[in-house]
Amino acid sequence: MLTLSHFLVLGAILFSVGVVGIFLNRKNLIVLLMSIELMLLAVNMNFVAFSHYMQDLAGQLFVFFILTVAAAESAIGLAILVVLFRNLRTIHVDDLDSLKG
Repeated sequence: MLTLSHFLVLGAILFSVGVVGIFLNRKNLIVLLMSIELMLLAVNMNFVAFSHYMQDLAGQLFVFFILTVAAAESAIGLAILVVLFRNLRTIHVDDLDSLKG
């Protein structure tokens, strides 16, 4: 039987993998976006685990709102990346310093 601590440990591992992905790879924007999404999904899994443990549906409803915002963020982020790639022919973070104001 899976307990709350199993889900929390798995969520902590997923969140840690997302943080490590951000710190280890600061050059590719796609990997950075995937790491941020992994961190958001780890937090969502913790919300669902606590919601199930507390027998309250508020956490699961909150997850739907977070997933909606994360999907919109991903769509807008990928659209920006496509435009940057068309203009600059690269998506590496080091080459995007021309965007500074």
